[in-house]
Amino acid sequence: MFYKIILSSFAFLFLANCNAQKDTKNPEKLTMKESKNQKIEGKVIYFNEGENKFLSEYQMNVTFKNISEDSRCPEGVTCVWQGAAVANIEFMGTHTRPATISLATTENAGRNYHQSTIFNGYKISLVEVNPAPTAEAGAKTLGGKYRIGIIINKEDGKSSTNR
Repeated sequence: MFYKIILSSFAFLFLANCNAQKDTKNPEKLTMKESKNQKIEGKVIYFNEGENKFLSEYQMNVTFKNISEDSRCPEGVTCVWQGAAVANIEFMGTHTRPATISLATTENAGRNYHQSTIFNGYKISLVEVNPAPTAEAGAKTLGGKYRIGIIINKEDGKSSTNR
């Protein structure tokens, strides 16, 4: 019985992924917030790879270190799994030590991928990673060229993404 449930789950996920890929006409211009149809509150703050900004509104210093993993499906390729990009971002509040946090483009607790985390009383969410890998070049040629978008909101205590 358990075997049938697992097999049915994989079949369902495979079919759902096929439909999702058919719906994306231009994956390079499609952001995570558009692909998930989620309502995003707050403004998106963009960082180029290696860029450091002091965000006075939040009293924290933010540095986009790098992308440690980019297994997203390249443009023009049919994939079974959508993949994920994982950004390493260093946060340091005015009264805290620096902490490097990994945020991913997809939520998958089994692989320890999280789109959001809590730092210093703020919920920080990764909402965009560009550019997307291509079939010809792949993700290896994108090193140093990545740009991410994050949203920072005051934590209301209702989130279950605390880590």
